[in-house]
Amino acid sequence: MSNPLLIKWNTPYQTPPFNEIKISDFKPAFYVSLKTAEDEIKAITNNPEPASFTNTIEALEHLGEQLGMISFILFNLNSAETSKELQEATREISPLLTRFSNDITLNEKLFERIKLVYNDSANLKLTSEQVMLLERKYKSFINGGANFKDENKIRFREVSEELSKLSLQFEENVLEETNSFELLITDNTDLNGLPDGIIEMAAHEAEKRNKKGWVFTLHYPSYVPFMQYSTNRHLRETMLKAYISRSYNGNSFDNREIVLRIVNLRLELANLLGFGTFADFVLEDRMAESKEKVNTFLDELFTASQPAALCDFKNISTFALEEELNSPVERWDWAFFSEKLKKLKYDIDDEILKPYFSLTHVQDAIFNLATSLYGITFRENKQIQGYHPEVKAFEVYDVDNTFLSILYTDYHPRPGKSGGAWMTSYREQKKTGDNDVRPLISIVTNFTRATDTRPALLSFQELTTFLHEFGHSLHGMFSKCAYESLSGTSVYRDFVELPSQFMENFAFEGEWLETWATHYLTGEKIPLELIKKIKEASTYNEGY
Repeated sequence: MSNPLLIKWNTPYQTPPFNEIKISDFKPAFYVSLKTAEDEIKAITNNPEPASFTNTIEALEHLGEQLGMISFILFNLNSAETSKELQEATREISPLLTRFSNDITLNEKLFERIKLVYNDSANLKLTSEQVMLLERKYKSFINGGANFKDENKIRFREVSEELSKLSLQFEENVLEETNSFELLITDNTDLNGLPDGIIEMAAHEAEKRNKKGWVFTLHYPSYVPFMQYSTNRHLRETMLKAYISRSYNGNSFDNREIVLRIVNLRLELANLLGFGTFADFVLEDRMAESKEKVNTFLDELFTASQPAALCDFKNISTFALEEELNSPVERWDWAFFSEKLKKLKYDIDDEILKPYFSLTHVQDAIFNLATSLYGITFRENKQIQGYHPEVKAFEVYDVDNTFLSILYTDYHPRPGKSGGAWMTSYREQKKTGDNDVRPLISIVTNFTRATDTRPALLSFQELTTFLHEFGHSLHGMFSKCAYESLSGTSVYRDFVELPSQFMENFAFEGEWLETWATHYLTGEKIPLELIKKIKEASTYNEGY
């Protein structure tokens, strides 16, 4: 039986046939595609023709396309739908990819060809995009150790390969510790203060685990509301300490030695490349440019915000005393008293807003917002396979009805999914000859699930998170570049946040909220007074 990772897919828009891909397919597919990519490197390096932008720089850009596609699938699945078997495969494959990358950048003969093109760039009549590609390729070789002496090349390989392994182990340990913790409550008096929806969700979690009572976890939709609303201070302390001590418990998932090793290896890597610190190395490709600028910015931010932060802390501490807290405010008290004071001051909290933010309505509203702002439209395609039954796929069309991209959505927590929210891609946009290869974009989140009695209702923070990640997805979907390594979100790391920050602002725009935010039970529009309170409360505790 043929390996689905090594054949052309007969799927809509050449989307990955997730249902056909087995974990056992990855390693053989990687070995085959690595061999193909190695042969391509030899062809570029040993080309008898003089080095040119086309036969060297562009040829490098198109190197290993099959290898890249398989890598996208493997590492995205390892973040969004992993398992012990997939983690094992990723641990084996990741160092191979690092080794292959090192084989490229440490190839002296290949670097000589790149230097010839780079040094002659003024005479080549390149487009601005070609100039950027040339500069990035040249810089990637420099930062990949191309100028090293032999002894440094050996050590560079060792350090970079070890770092690739340690980073994966770090993530696996955090996921394991997150999934392994549960707070089982059997006395319903310990549920005091918790909203009905959160209690129902905890009861469902207990039922899934064949336990009687209510189970709370360290996943965002369970942990955050528990810390905000539980009146049981001892249990809040238990939850917070479990959350902040993940992979810090002296067991086989402890990350302390891993963190220390990563930090020291990063420093050694930076030193090998001629940088004083890892920060110097990283900031070379950031808008901030230098440690001095970063520290100046942080100092200015601290000076400007400290008075407000102290004021916020005093307000919460005073309020907690008034609420008969007989000891200083601790970290496990902060969310609880902060939420209570916010409710008192603004008559607003997540439980008041959630009924207006059902996930289905939020998704439709954000899609419609994109239509009104940019003219793009979304059509669900149920024929496109997802990597999990909860994943949906949408065709995205531009204002002139041309196909723009595929957008996958994956909203809820699972044991195999990392925490947080992110935008990623299974294929970047690029041009192959006259063909514009459109991207496959994915939004992955950990939003509150539906229960037996209510749909998935988002907190205001989850609403802004959706808008944020959707901004990133727009960046990817709109890309129209010639080269994959420059397309989509492949821009300065700090600049990449611009579209996401722009889209976040709409969460506070009453004109937009009025068009869609309706109560999931009554159909009533979100009251204007509530929208006003959202804006008034938008800077609450911002100093802190």
